[in-house]
Amino acid sequence: MMKRYVHVKNRQMEVGNMDGNENGKNQSEHSQQTMSMFAYVAVTGFFGGLLWSFVAYFAYWFHFTTIEPNVLLEPFTVGKWRETWIGFFMTLFAYGIVSILAAFIYYLCFKKVKSMWMGVGYGIALFLVVIFIFNPIFPGIKHWKHISFHTYVTSLCLYSLYGLFVGFSISYQYGEVYGQYYKKLQKQENK
Repeated sequence: MMKRYVHVKNRQMEVGNMDGNENGKNQSEHSQQTMSMFAYVAVTGFFGGLLWSFVAYFAYWFHFTTIEPNVLLEPFTVGKWRETWIGFFMTLFAYGIVSILAAFIYYLCFKKVKSMWMGVGYGIALFLVVIFIFNPIFPGIKHWKHISFHTYVTSLCLYSLYGLFVGFSISYQYGEVYGQYYKKLQKQENK
């Protein structure tokens, strides 16, 4: 019989039974594994960065923004390869890696907030940090006074949606994992 466990602050707590024969559960759930919260945050951050940088490329290709997504590679690379298909995939991968850091910052600061608006606010805060603070690091981003209105609106929307995706995913999963833990803990205390 396989048990499902949740790891909380160096304590392991059983939250469910994964035996395919009990409670009418099918055999496919038998092989299901739980993912630690840190692994979930890393995966969410990576795929959030991948997804929204891909959407940012579409926004750039269709001229909604003048900021090319491969601007992330400019301080670290030399050559025209950034504009080829290799640069495209390296940019997506780089955004995924940077996004893991952003996801962990959200996890550490706002994981208990159960509102989607916190994620949107986090995305807007990331936008402001990139445009106003990290601007000198990225030569492909014009000074904030010279960026077009359409670029501002598009970038703000992309960052807001990124923050919503990462923030709400992390907060929801945190609530689910720790909600199960606390329900199980209450049942044990009531016995």
